[in-house]
Amino acid sequence: MSEQIVGIDLGTTYSLVAAIRDGRPRVLAHKGEKLLPSVVGIDPSGKLLVGTPARNQYVVAPERTVRSIKRRMGSPEKVRLGEREYSPPEISAFILRELKQRAESSLGQPVRKAVITVPARFTDAQRQATRDAGEIAGLEVVRIINEPTAAALGYGLQRSGSQQALVYDLGGGTFDVSAIEMADGIVEVRASHGNAQLGGDDFDALLAEKLAEAVEHHHQQLNPMSDRRAAARLTQAAERAKITLSDAPYAMVREEHLLKKVHLEEELSREQFEGLIRGLLGETLQAVDRALADAGWKPRDLEAVLLVGGSTRIPLVKEMVHRHLGIEPRSEIHPDEAVALGAAVQGAIVAGESIDAVLVDVCPYSLGIRSLSSSLGILVENRFSVVIPRNTPIPTSKTERFYTVSPNQDRAMIEVYQGEGYTVDRNTFLGEFEFKGISPSPDGGQRELLVAFDYDVDGIVHVAARDKRTGRHADMKITGLKDRLSEAEKARAQAALEAAPPVESDTVTVLRKRAQGLLPKLRQAGNEDAANELERLLAELDAAVASGTDSEAVDRLVDWIYEHEE
Repeated sequence: MSEQIVGIDLGTTYSLVAAIRDGRPRVLAHKGEKLLPSVVGIDPSGKLLVGTPARNQYVVAPERTVRSIKRRMGSPEKVRLGEREYSPPEISAFILRELKQRAESSLGQPVRKAVITVPARFTDAQRQATRDAGEIAGLEVVRIINEPTAAALGYGLQRSGSQQALVYDLGGGTFDVSAIEMADGIVEVRASHGNAQLGGDDFDALLAEKLAEAVEHHHQQLNPMSDRRAAARLTQAAERAKITLSDAPYAMVREEHLLKKVHLEEELSREQFEGLIRGLLGETLQAVDRALADAGWKPRDLEAVLLVGGSTRIPLVKEMVHRHLGIEPRSEIHPDEAVALGAAVQGAIVAGESIDAVLVDVCPYSLGIRSLSSSLGILVENRFSVVIPRNTPIPTSKTERFYTVSPNQDRAMIEVYQGEGYTVDRNTFLGEFEFKGISPSPDGGQRELLVAFDYDVDGIVHVAARDKRTGRHADMKITGLKDRLSEAEKARAQAALEAAPPVESDTVTVLRKRAQGLLPKLRQAGNEDAANELERLLAELDAAVASGTDSEAVDRLVDWIYEHEE
């Protein structure tokens, strides 16, 4: 048996180690913790802290704690911990040593060799600093590979023949987008752009500043960012809020005794957060365009777009990338884990091991509820509103907000469906429950309801509705979603789909006529590019309607008309 070579994603915010087990790459956990915070500190007694203990200390002793050291790799800059100064490779070595020990504990054998990943745009100095860190930690670094290459390996694209793909990697501290080409098991980065100073840390900083403004608003002339401990607490509170807002429309931030006699209690909405980061995400799309141009490609040349990095969990990221490229990005592998899994695959290739496909449990169909909506003046009474999109890794929990139809409405029927149709009649009904006792609106407006879906690894889904104002709630349980159809059942379903005529809801018919009416106007105005794009969206809609997966195609066409119709 060849010696095990582990794969390591040495990240700005979190780091992971993975290895091949039973023929498949898996992230190695320690006491249930897969992600190791990339934080190093020294406690008051001089003891070294790595990972979660160091991250916890950061709140009370930021001066004895180092974060985001990856941003300084390759520089001569030193950082002070305790009584001495350390180079960036030495700090990184503490993190790598912890990962090495985790791997040895999990695998039950010594670990001496590793593949370590770096951003595609890392310089030679930064790559050498990473290799130095590995050697200081007692590891033979058998390969330094680019993170987009690792992501492609993690997704198993090397088994799919020749492909052109885009890897959009937005992590805690860095952003990279790479145009990659795969053929005969070889992954080549054709072009790469990005920003080594852009990531989730910057989103946290913007949220922290907003929270600081809330404190200043209630306590005049008092800026908590001028106090290192208060600033550190706000930064961690901002990170927690950011994570919550990826799966829910609101996040409550409570920090008692932030400063002397100063408490913070502030509710943040997803819209507020998205408003703060939209400009930075726009910069990432400019980098996408540059990478494609350097590779000599257009969006239509891409066969896959891979989302990598923890910050791609933010719904706005997927939405903006999808709208910009016209391709649904893939995210069925946990974005935090894709690079580490790919590094483990590379390690197995170097060691000559046999590898099976990456095994990931995902939600196979979108899950959502029936709602009433209006798009471009078209009233849709049976709209399918998605709460959990298809291909979301499970387990997962998602919450979305909805509104009552009338101010005095005191009950609502929550109808749950699965599928990809724009309207519920094109999807599968799973169950329903009545939510009674909705509180009346004091201002005559609509009442806000929060609908939450919890999907566990056993295929059981809990659906709950809650009145945001009063907290009153009702729920139901759905079982059996993970059951697989037999080959015969799948064949019968496919035959039935092919035999059935294409279904066109009134919404789709009206939308298509409206779009077709725009085409001659665009051509008369000489706007051929826009006309060609609209024709592509119409063809996409036709294909989606025929296959019963028209929800996203309708939304894309509605968005396009909103932007271009005068």
